[in-house]
Amino acid sequence: MTTIDTTAITVVLPEAFDERWNRLPGIHVDGRRITIDPAEYFFRFESNSWLVADWELVKSQLLEVQETTESAVEQLALDFIKAHAESTSDAARVLSTAYEVYAYLFRDEHLAGLGLPQITAEHLRMLREAATLMALNKVELDGHISNVGPCWFFPAATSVVFDLDDEMGGMLDEVYHGGWFNEHRRIESIKAHAALGGRLVHGCQSVPDQTGGVVAPYGASMAAFRDDLAAFKAGWIEQVYAHRVSPAA
Repeated sequence: MTTIDTTAITVVLPEAFDERWNRLPGIHVDGRRITIDPAEYFFRFESNSWLVADWELVKSQLLEVQETTESAVEQLALDFIKAHAESTSDAARVLSTAYEVYAYLFRDEHLAGLGLPQITAEHLRMLREAATLMALNKVELDGHISNVGPCWFFPAATSVVFDLDDEMGGMLDEVYHGGWFNEHRRIESIKAHAALGGRLVHGCQSVPDQTGGVVAPYGASMAAFRDDLAAFKAGWIEQVYAHRVSPAA
């Protein structure tokens, strides 16, 4: 564990989070109030600065903008980030912004189009909560992964908190990174993640293998990211699963 000196992170969000998040070390959920002790919560915490843009500005100036033959959606997002994003050391601001991003990306109207009848509005709530916490993870421009928390390992964290078996945990992960397989959702995701200063990236294939979810800055080295991730993931996934209340079915 590498850490930097920092105080506890406290945020009050619009929605109460599931109190079973308290099963994981270093996080305390009391309704809408979430408190995180970085030294206990993170496996690696080397940076306490993040890039964010105002969500209301993203909604008004980016979400409805259409790409053209001259400007792809990725370029629109990059230009927006260059113009409007700023560095912050306020982790509560990052979490508040992330909550808005994922309340938008995992809204109930998507259920009908997922083609997964077993996924319910309750599952989307789980996704919103886990993805909000995931936003504190961080990748540097050189590809080095500077912050890693339990929600990096999405199926493991959600199985611990929400008592999901492996099959449902994997299914939830499919919805989480389904933006790669559905172009409408991918475009939504690229635009929305501009509020968190980058784009959502994974190291996994189509079958979830716990290889990560993080908002990385445009231009980050994905080769270095891949190598860093491969070096640490197995042991830390095992530590997350150790907090299961009962064995998964």
